[in-house]
Amino acid sequence: MTNRNIGLCIVLSIITCGIYGLYWFVVLTNEANNASGHSQDGTSGGMALLLTIVTCGVYGIYWAYKMGEKVSEAKAARGLVADSNMSVIFLVLSIFGLSIIVEALVQNELNKMVDTQA
Repeated sequence: MTNRNIGLCIVLSIITCGIYGLYWFVVLTNEANNASGHSQDGTSGGMALLLTIVTCGVYGIYWAYKMGEKVSEAKAARGLVADSNMSVIFLVLSIFGLSIIVEALVQNELNKMVDTQA
């Protein structure tokens, strides 16, 4: 996992008209899959992006919910306090069109896990 600057990721997403946001989506998905141990059976970042595009964003809402579960699993596996409500919070944010906030929160949680490993 890579410790990324969340503010910089958001700014790059805005400056590049969302292109960096697509890359960030793919990388977050792959890193969350690896962190939670779902790298073999989880949907890859590229496939999640494709499904989100094909379903006009509906899969993205499901993705947000699953990311909450994966982050909670990864935190629990590392002995960190896992919030069981994270999936619901991500789901609600995604339903209201705040997916970039979901990405920022997922990145924040992954950054915490990277910091505890070092």
